[in-house]
Amino acid sequence: MCVSKIAMWSGPRYLSTAMLYAFAQRPDCHVVDEPFYGAYLQASGADHPLRDQIIAAMETDAEIVAAQCSEAAPTEKPVFYQKHMTHHMLPSFPLGWLSDVTNVFLIRHPARVIASYSAKRDQPNLGDLGYVQQVQIYDRCLANGQDPVVIDADLFRDNPLEYIKKMCSKIGLDFTEKMLTWPRGAKPYDGVWAKHWYGAVHESTGFAGPDGPLPNLADQDLQRLANRAMPFYTRMRDRALVID
Repeated sequence: MCVSKIAMWSGPRYLSTAMLYAFAQRPDCHVVDEPFYGAYLQASGADHPLRDQIIAAMETDAEIVAAQCSEAAPTEKPVFYQKHMTHHMLPSFPLGWLSDVTNVFLIRHPARVIASYSAKRDQPNLGDLGYVQQVQIYDRCLANGQDPVVIDADLFRDNPLEYIKKMCSKIGLDFTEKMLTWPRGAKPYDGVWAKHWYGAVHESTGFAGPDGPLPNLADQDLQRLANRAMPFYTRMRDRALVID
């Protein structure tokens, strides 16, 4: 095992919390849930559910958060897993620390993301979904000489075992089957926002099976939003990990 810090980049409703729970089952791994969320809300003024509670509970100085992400885990566990939302990284936030971590990107088809997100928060816009920012952060990693792993959530759910194995191999971690299941219910490492967003994953004990057909976005505004997101998703999908 040679990796020590893993930054998993996604947008909302990308399977990111289930992936957080998977890594949390590793006895060698300390996890953190969206460490830049408080800083993002404070700096952007965005009106998100539980905004004031989130800001009160978290570090809101992006420079301090970045420094924390570039350091070793704040426990004796050797692996530090960080769940990040790409849309939290405002243009003024530092990104130099990307060179200090192993970056992995989790992607998902826009129709699935928008159908899920819009059920929890009305009138999302492209910036809310993280697609543009994800490509920007990915390109920054490439410019740093990194070759990040990209995981397509739809493909992953077809075969979680093999994808977990291959992802661990790619990033330098020993595989453990413990990553495939977790206890039902809320977790001590959940963010404050869990009570609004994590209802379904709290009912789970492992990764869900394959997705069905793409949802039909009957609302024309949501369909236009999906159309705008598709080129960014497609660019990342073309680089996604595949199982031989």
